[in-house]
Amino acid sequence: MRRDLIDKYDLRLPRYTSYPTAPHFGPQVGAETFGDWLSNLDSSLPLSLYLHIAYCAEMCWFCGCHTKITKQYAPVADYLDALLAEIDTVAEAIPAGMTTQHIHFGGGSPTILKAEDLSRLIGHLKSRFPLRDKAEIAVELDPRTADEAYVKAMAEAGVTRASVGVQDFKPDVQEAIHRVQPHDLVVNVIDWLRRYGITDLNMDLVYGLPHQTVDSVRETIDRAVELGPKRVSLFGYAHVPWMRRHQKMIPEDTLPDMEERWLQYEAAHQRFADHGYVAIGLDHFAAPDDEMAVALKEERLNRNFQGYTTDSAPVLIGLGASGISSLPQGYAVNEMDINAYKATVREGKLATTRGFATDDNDRLRRDIIERLMCDLSVDLNQVGAPYGVSAADFDKEVAALSDLAADGVVSIEDGRISVTHDGRPLVRAAAAVFDTYLVKGEQRHSKAV
Repeated sequence: MRRDLIDKYDLRLPRYTSYPTAPHFGPQVGAETFGDWLSNLDSSLPLSLYLHIAYCAEMCWFCGCHTKITKQYAPVADYLDALLAEIDTVAEAIPAGMTTQHIHFGGGSPTILKAEDLSRLIGHLKSRFPLRDKAEIAVELDPRTADEAYVKAMAEAGVTRASVGVQDFKPDVQEAIHRVQPHDLVVNVIDWLRRYGITDLNMDLVYGLPHQTVDSVRETIDRAVELGPKRVSLFGYAHVPWMRRHQKMIPEDTLPDMEERWLQYEAAHQRFADHGYVAIGLDHFAAPDDEMAVALKEERLNRNFQGYTTDSAPVLIGLGASGISSLPQGYAVNEMDINAYKATVREGKLATTRGFATDDNDRLRRDIIERLMCDLSVDLNQVGAPYGVSAADFDKEVAALSDLAADGVVSIEDGRISVTHDGRPLVRAAAAVFDTYLVKGEQRHSKAV
């Protein structure tokens, strides 16, 4: 990537896992509104569920998640009871007959649960939200807290996919981010997963971390690929200590500068290509025979709060503290404070505290941004047709893309906007042109790369 583009487009931009993005959600959507949305869902629509396990055993200093640290299990058990209560409340609120095609456990750290409690939780979910045929159940794993009994419980409960958090294999990087997990530890967890029949494996890696270099990022990718993940997420570390105070533990002089981040990003993409992986959007990679690579080829890839996904359910219900739901009517966010969340759901109430009711213009722009983020291309006439608009209605946005077009980041022809091969790292800059709510350069967003 040319140095002038590095300087010109060093913007703080949303990751566009929703549109409008979460900073624009507000108190105008509360529990009553969310309850009405749930009760008015079309019972034929498939459901997707996200469960936020809001605890970790240790704080990773690079982390941007909503989580609480505990060395005791009692708070986790108490949270689990509240989560079970919320499941019952939501299940009663939706129309009868709705079925589930995807369940994702994230955090925090789902592996902080005891094996028997994970089994109990999944069993309760299945009883309240019946699964469709070939439903996927995915669990995020911290190799430091996942033991063999936990992996066995996952398999027996019907888990089909595991996402293993690695970040980096280099010891000094791990120490700098307060997440020490030797390579052998990761190998053991993956061996257990395969032994018990969970063979669809994801892996999370991060670039832009302290002490990383281009060569060390390549080495981590090589070691990761040796373990045979079907999918890999490669995230750029977002250093936002004004939002995440624990990130102040990372000395800024150990972080790569912007040019080095770009070099790491480009080297990583090339390394995955060398290993035969298909690049998915901005930051994911998949084996050629994986469903995500197939979905990309068939232009049916989607994007939600977990990033790129093959899940096509139009109803995503977020459960747990800070859980975010995406429904045809808009977005709803649960209470973020864990104690307040527990008190609310134990009273049989929905925990929604804020959200956003979308209109047709929001949904149109969401569709445009999603196609750009997923396919790196969008036909404005095609996407606009269901809304009664055409490319001519986006003259202002197309004009705003002129700099990106002149710099070879995008091409524009007959209402189709395409991100070039070299422009892939800046796809968020192209998507942002269609964001009517964005105030560019705000400190709450991460850098474009």
